Amino acid sequence: MDFVKMHGLGNDFVLLDCLAEPPARTDAEWAALAVKLCDRHFGIGADGILLALPSECADVRMRIFNNDGSEAEMCGNGVRCLARYVRDRGQYGERLRVETLAGVLELTFPGGPDEVRVDMGPPRFAPREIPVRADGERALDLALRVDGRTLQVAAVSMGNPHAVTFMSAAELEALPLHEVGPLVEHHELFPERTNFHAVAVTSPHSATVRVWERGAGPTLACGTGACAVTVAGVLSGRLESPVDVTLPGGTLRIEWEPGGSVFMTGPAAYAFRGTWLGES
Repeated sequence: MDFVKMHGLGNDFVLLDCLAEPPARTDAEWAALAVKLCDRHFGIGADGILLALPSECADVRMRIFNNDGSEAEMCGNGVRCLARYVRDRGQYGERLRVETLAGVLELTFPGGPDEVRVDMGPPRFAPREIPVRADGERALDLALRVDGRTLQVAAVSMGNPHAVTFMSAAELEALPLHEVGPLVEHHELFPERTNFHAVAVTSPHSATVRVWERGAGPTLACGTGACAVTVAGVLSGRLESPVDVTLPGGTLRIEWEPGGSVFMTGPAAYAFRGTWLGES
């Protein structure tokens, strides 16, 4: 099985090209394969696998399976990687439409193929759309009791669920993410689990973020998470668009004005190509 290893700011993926002949695998078989391929000791090693598939409503369809075998609705870094791969095949121009479980996204390449700008669509705030168990039209100030502490979190969907909490730079550095992250991910308020982002605002146009991704754990970057952080920061008056969101793997530029789409710009890079020789 041939594959391409790609990453967006260190958030890495095994990309499988299924455009010519989509393999006849069940969802359970894809999930099991993702666990094998993503293992960093016995497999290739990645945060997830990307499937490039034919689409009936866009140029290409993306499916993503996390390293625990769960399927994600969307992935900001993943969709940039897939878009660059498809563009580099020479079949499409400087504008690409990608079908995801969260809808069809439009991507462009403003700084060449290694820089990708994504129209992520508008954020979603209705609790049933995130989903989160909360009353009211929005859930932007939830009190989560985890690990003996109370976190004030904003719940936002960018096609997938996010919980964002703001703190000081010192608190961010000291946060035991490996302990708190899974507790937030599996908190009873989030029936489909959630991504978790701890944020320190460094200026009105910049923030530093640590990420715990649903189904993947701590990652070097999360594109949809950077979007959710910006949205939550703008709505709370902490941030102003555009925002440079600095993650452990690098920085994404996020633009959002209330009522409009969120735009994300960042890199998509190749690591290597190879052939998986293990049991497929």
